[in-house]
Amino acid sequence: MKHRLGFLLQKSDSCDYSSSQGKKEKISSSQRLSQEEVRKWADSLENLIHHDRGLAAFRAFLKSEYSEENIEFWVSCEEYKKTKSPAKLSPKARKIYDEFISVQATKEVNLDSCTREKTSHNMLEPTLSCFDEAQRKIFTLMEKDSYRRFLKSPYYLDLVSPPGAGCGPENCKRNHTHSLDCNSNIISQCA
Repeated sequence: MKHRLGFLLQKSDSCDYSSSQGKKEKISSSQRLSQEEVRKWADSLENLIHHDRGLAAFRAFLKSEYSEENIEFWVSCEEYKKTKSPAKLSPKARKIYDEFISVQATKEVNLDSCTREKTSHNMLEPTLSCFDEAQRKIFTLMEKDSYRRFLKSPYYLDLVSPPGAGCGPENCKRNHTHSLDCNSNIISQCA
């Protein structure tokens, strides 16, 4: 909780009421999160990570746990699959492999040896699907572990709490409680 508050304080300058008021006015109604959208995130990890703000909230949560490499790998694989030029496949695949899968990877993800070996073999002739199995394994790992913790964390619970439950001058400074609008600003800053 201490790390989370420190992170939020850095991003929002302690959620000063006057500055959050100005930010609220700048957010158009189309950019605001509805309670219904946020509740859908609890239905599945897929719903969460396919929503821009959901992905940002999940990423911030994982960062607070020092385990953001899993979502970064998943996002990199999604971007890789959109590669249109065959000439760009090999360098992009190599970059993802070196960053997340190789033994000396800077952000090594937790893969079993069989999946790691198969992905290494796929690197000989990279295709758009060369990371599919590894991506599936990491998705399953996040779904069974960090996603469940996220749903119980203040990162999610503060967003799904009833509107008006905080971020007024009396609540925000005293309890560091953030309502939907205040967290929306924080999430958009994390994105």
